[in-house]
Amino acid sequence: MTAETMSAAGEWIIGLLVLAGAVIGVISAFGLIRLPDVYLRSHAATKSATLGVLFILVGAFLYFWLYMGHVSAKLLLGIAFVFITSPVAGHLNGRAAYRSGVPLWERSVRDDWAKEQHRQSASRAPE
Repeated sequence: MTAETMSAAGEWIIGLLVLAGAVIGVISAFGLIRLPDVYLRSHAATKSATLGVLFILVGAFLYFWLYMGHVSAKLLLGIAFVFITSPVAGHLNGRAAYRSGVPLWERSVRDDWAKEQHRQSASRAPE
């Protein structure tokens, strides 16, 4: 492969990564607007938005690496921090909402924490 072909392939890969990240981000925003309760919205905000941001950051990283000739430590740290912190923050927000009594959507079919909450409150009850 020639250098020109490699350059064109790199441009396509970077463009597709950024485009995929933007599309996933739009889908995530649509989920935040349309989903019925805080738990489903939290899922949309953390899972898909994280994936969209990661695609965009990887595209930017590849651009700087392939076309500017340097590895961006800031982008690598950004990728690592988004990958680690966003799902954890979404989980903690959902857990705080559940513990503060925010009701599930009426068409939810399963509540896995209900038994655990009941068991914990029964073990704390004075005898």
